[in-house]
Amino acid sequence: MKNFKIILLTIIGLLITSCDLDEEPIFLDSEAVYTDINVAKGALDGIYQALTSYNAQERRIFAINGFSGLFTAGKNGGNNVNNINNANLFSLKPTYDADSEAMWGGVYSVIARCNGAIQNIVTVVEPSTSDESGFNDIAGQAYFVRAWSYFSLTRLWGDIPLWLSLPNNENLHLATSLSKEVYAQIITDAEMAATLMNGNFGNGYPKQYAANMLLAKVYMTLATNPSLRADGISEMDYWQLAYDQAMQVYGQYSLVADYSSLFTDTNENSPESIWELQISQDAANSQMGRNFTPWKYKLGQHFGWLRVSADVHDHHASTYPNDPRLEGTYLHSYNRADNGNLVTVYPSNPGRPNFSKAHPYFFKFTEKDTQHSNQYGDQNLIIYRYGEVLIMLAEISNELDNGQQLGFVTELLSRVGMSPQGAYFGTRDEFREAIMYEYRFEMLGEGEDAHNNRRRGFDYFLNKTILFHNNNPIHNPAVDLTLSTDQSQVMSLPIPLIEINTNDLID
Repeated sequence: MKNFKIILLTIIGLLITSCDLDEEPIFLDSEAVYTDINVAKGALDGIYQALTSYNAQERRIFAINGFSGLFTAGKNGGNNVNNINNANLFSLKPTYDADSEAMWGGVYSVIARCNGAIQNIVTVVEPSTSDESGFNDIAGQAYFVRAWSYFSLTRLWGDIPLWLSLPNNENLHLATSLSKEVYAQIITDAEMAATLMNGNFGNGYPKQYAANMLLAKVYMTLATNPSLRADGISEMDYWQLAYDQAMQVYGQYSLVADYSSLFTDTNENSPESIWELQISQDAANSQMGRNFTPWKYKLGQHFGWLRVSADVHDHHASTYPNDPRLEGTYLHSYNRADNGNLVTVYPSNPGRPNFSKAHPYFFKFTEKDTQHSNQYGDQNLIIYRYGEVLIMLAEISNELDNGQQLGFVTELLSRVGMSPQGAYFGTRDEFREAIMYEYRFEMLGEGEDAHNNRRRGFDYFLNKTILFHNNNPIHNPAVDLTLSTDQSQVMSLPIPLIEINTNDLID
């Protein structure tokens, strides 16, 4: 799948946001698209191509990391705490934000393509031919991606439009559905995905275990959010459901030996990867390396959009001083690719003299080839991986008090030559706090921080992320963002203006 040439036979440019529906939609012949397995496979690749579009990939990553409370930005207005991103999304004070609005449109574009496949592919309970198995897998992946897309949207925006079919001239606008209803649909879709996905298309495409992992994440969210739960299902019921789904994934994958290799283009589709987007410099036009590579770390274009807040780095380094994950996550000293001059930022430059020197760069999405001069890159983007499953199982087991939590943490930390310490041997509450920070140490910047930081409610987010940052002894308002403590600002994003202005059913 790495170098697939996208066959754009699915509904391109259809139902992104309401503003894209002003013209009469053009529908392709579903008989041609969804009855020939090879053409339908092209439509499936079109779904994944939409996920690697600029808005659904680069701007999504920027927006969700920006709203996590863990990053600063050097984009749109320069290296200072008052640039448009830092004063808005990154300090948890979202008003109008172009990147999150672009993400909204990009992800709804993905949903539109999924709806086309789901609406038209015929599946069978017991496939007897390779084509029937293939159609089941395509439909299953469409259900999975739609579930993941709605999970991504409702976690950030709450109540959102829930499109489950293609639009027509009589159906161009849609009111928001309650987040509780969106979660119910996510579960339905993910359960269908787990039933239909069968690995028919091989390496590079997710298998049913990705749907199991998604279900586990959803159930963990519902366990800690009573307003989202289905009637009659308790917190502990949801923790048990999460455990059952995560255990479907456990043992199906394995950790790679070298943590840092996960974020290179030399170890793609590794045994740890559960779902990763396949990037080809020739086809996908990925600008991840351009946007997230520090200035002059490589030849060619590089913008260094993301910096990790200095206190986040220090918390990691103080918890695990010899952690190899530090080197794989943060960059704070390098020689420029053009002239060899040394560049240092915090902590290699401990004085923090100005904003541009006060925070380490985020290294995971950096283009590792310093001689790379192309605007586009080849590095795949991992969405789900096995390391996260182990943290999830440790958290779930702690809540269930089943005695397995320490084993899962030990399995994770052994990869980097360490073992559980301190709070992991304390009370359930102490273990909970340690494991929630373990997500940060292991998974920083990979797309889950904004949700994990909020998943246990406002008070948890306020104390464990916002005030942890604002009250940190290193904090200096001249070079550090001061995060909002207003619950109405920090827990969700406002629906984008482009949707409000073009959707007659949303005020």
